[in-house]
Amino acid sequence: MESIITVISEEPQLKDAIMIEGLPGVGNVGKLAAEHLLDNIEAVKFADIYSKHFPPQVVLDEDCVANMVNNELYYAKNVGEGHDLVILVGDYQGMTPEGQYELSYHIIKMCQELGVRTIYTLGGYGIGKMVEEPRVLGAVTTKEFRQMLEPHGVAFSAGEPGSGIVGASGLLLGLSKIHGLDAACLMGETSGYFVDPKGAESVLRVLTSILGIEVDMSELESKAEQVEQITSKIKDMESGQDPGQDDLGYIG
Repeated sequence: MESIITVISEEPQLKDAIMIEGLPGVGNVGKLAAEHLLDNIEAVKFADIYSKHFPPQVVLDEDCVANMVNNELYYAKNVGEGHDLVILVGDYQGMTPEGQYELSYHIIKMCQELGVRTIYTLGGYGIGKMVEEPRVLGAVTTKEFRQMLEPHGVAFSAGEPGSGIVGASGLLLGLSKIHGLDAACLMGETSGYFVDPKGAESVLRVLTSILGIEVDMSELESKAEQVEQITSKIKDMESGQDPGQDDLGYIG
């Protein structure tokens, strides 16, 4: 088996496109933000990416039909202020450093073939505690790109994140610089303890401001409220108070 296999169902004709990456990571912030964007625009799936660098398993759909683990690419034309978009989503990243590099390089080469000129990677910045108003931290390929993003509420703080940006969000940023593409990583603050729709909402608000898109945030807001209720109950339990009879269910 080849390291990476791309199955293309349609070859979109795009102009000066923008690619948005939202794969799993800290708090699943980027994944939630990208998937919510997909749900609110008219996007068409055009490619599946399979790789031996993904977990060795299949996943079952609601009819118990097995499907290989993959990443998916969608496109949308003339969105917001006339942007053509390419959106990368999926449930997995590469399992090894080698796999991360190969997959990220493969994505960059696909972007170049599609005419992508700008890339935004989305992720979470784990700070180890709950935060009421998550900042969206930024990292960029050029100082000029930073100046373009600052008016949209992106915070640039020297030394944050101190450990760097790992995984696809970081590698796509670094490889974009090497290949002459403008790129930025938008990171929503999150505790990192659980799936964080509030952090995702913060990132998506910044991204939609940059793109000139209006997106209904009510679903993310509702999920954020549920998470806050659950964390409040957990705090009550830890302090010895009665949290009540409500089920502390998982919020996806």
